[in-house]
Amino acid sequence: MTEGLLSAAYIIAAILFILSLGGLSNQESARRGNVYGMIGMLIAVAATVLSAQVSSYGVLSVAIVIGAIIGTVVAMKVEMTGMPQLIAMLHSFVGLAAMLVGFSSYLDPASHFDGVEKTIHNVEIYLGILIGAVTFTGSVIAFGKLQGIIGSKPLLLPARHWLNLTLGLVSIWLVFEFIHADSVASGMIPLVIMMIIALLFGIHMVMSIGGADMPVVVSMLNSYSGWAAVATGFMLSNDLLIITGALVGSSGAILSYIMCRAMNRSFISVIAGGFGTVAVSVTSGNEEVQGEVIRITAEETAQEFQDAKSVIIVPGYGMAVAQAQHLVSEITKKLRDKNITVRFGIHPVAGRLPGHMNVLLAEAKVPYDIVYEMDELNDDFPETDVVLVIGANDIVNPGAQDDPSSPIAGMPVLEVWKAKKVIVMKRSMAAGYAGVDNPLFYKENTGMLFGDAKESVETILANI
Repeated sequence: MTEGLLSAAYIIAAILFILSLGGLSNQESARRGNVYGMIGMLIAVAATVLSAQVSSYGVLSVAIVIGAIIGTVVAMKVEMTGMPQLIAMLHSFVGLAAMLVGFSSYLDPASHFDGVEKTIHNVEIYLGILIGAVTFTGSVIAFGKLQGIIGSKPLLLPARHWLNLTLGLVSIWLVFEFIHADSVASGMIPLVIMMIIALLFGIHMVMSIGGADMPVVVSMLNSYSGWAAVATGFMLSNDLLIITGALVGSSGAILSYIMCRAMNRSFISVIAGGFGTVAVSVTSGNEEVQGEVIRITAEETAQEFQDAKSVIIVPGYGMAVAQAQHLVSEITKKLRDKNITVRFGIHPVAGRLPGHMNVLLAEAKVPYDIVYEMDELNDDFPETDVVLVIGANDIVNPGAQDDPSSPIAGMPVLEVWKAKKVIVMKRSMAAGYAGVDNPLFYKENTGMLFGDAKESVETILANI
């Protein structure tokens, strides 16, 4: 493929990627956005494979076939509840690729330059490995937390912020040592030391973040993976990789900022790691939460629905685990057929990744026009007859507003307790992902429906 055709293919792919992001910004156009993205990636890969930079297709063909098989198998087997873990693991692959490309570019004799060009190229290599290493280990730790292999409780080391600052200053000093190295061998020493520091920083950064903030972490790592791709693009002189990485990095950063506002967190502290984590016990401020819960049955819940004129359903990760979204969709249809107004309230960080609940509801074919964001519904709860909370905890916790010592203090939440009747579906009285008790469960207008969410929803459906 000639340089002209390659450039044209890259421009078309870049346009499709931009259209893909635009489509993904809205539920109704999300499917079209995915199609644009897939076509753009197909064009980008095909153009790169057919370019003059590729001279041997043997090993490349084997790698493409193996990757295609693994990707197909994983995509067919992964459950929606496992999507956050899969995304975190894919982010780690981007970081690892950036590291490998960085070392390969540094050791390749054909990529060595002189003067200013050498300095610029070495800075590209250094940043690519640095960002890639942080992304790699940070994403692996995020995978472990989401999978339950690593505990969700934040790791709060003494003087952790000073530790992060020290690691950053050492990394800045090492870049000068690397740039001024007089040989490849001497340059490898600061490069490897920096890589080890970056790997450790990635671990510490995500370990110091509490489980309730993991959706923001996934978004943040998505941004990091984009900037790692940008650095890789500069190292390989690949314009499309630079454009694609910049799109991913900037969109991920914007999404992280939006989610930080939804969590009442500082965006700068997200980048530094350890945000939203203060050295207080998770029971602090919640020790006075006492009282007996009011139990309710699935049959009684069905009757509450039928007696209501307006219903709001608030889904959480528990609905995803139970895979109850399709049954919830059927309940919604039955209630709407009875002229009962049904809406869904979605918190920005419900689930384990941005938009997790929106994806589940779209999969169950819940109409887009009855799915509302938190800010659109909070004023309507006082006029709502019944609110059904399915497997959500921290996002409906009034302690975020009433308890200044709570780890989630200041986080905007769905004010479901203001409704006439609240029904909370949970397996037990266990605390949520943030490890905080929920005063909502003890309120007089709250009924607790214990048990498996899918089984409970099946019973409700049968009694409507």
